[in-house]
Amino acid sequence: MLLLQCPHCLEGRSEEEFDYAGEAHIQRPAPGVTDAEWADYLYFRSNPQGRHREMWVHTAGCRRYFNVVRDTVSYDVLAVYPIGEREPLVGKPPP
Repeated sequence: MLLLQCPHCLEGRSEEEFDYAGEAHIQRPAPGVTDAEWADYLYFRSNPQGRHREMWVHTAGCRRYFNVVRDTVSYDVLAVYPIGEREPLVGKPPP
């Protein structure tokens, strides 16, 4: 089980209070992209082994979204930060 600390509520809680909302920092393509580029944006995500940036929502609390840097091998939460803020420098940067 993961223990997450909501950066808005400043409380550490079990992952049961949160919902995973997908990979963080995905840039929506500009209008007029090809069908292949649009499909790539909608359906394809990286699935790295190791450090990964994710978006979560505190559904049983403040209902706000935030980002998490997590190691997918060890499940260690390396950083938690609000959406719109820069990712804290922790460990190796993503590829």
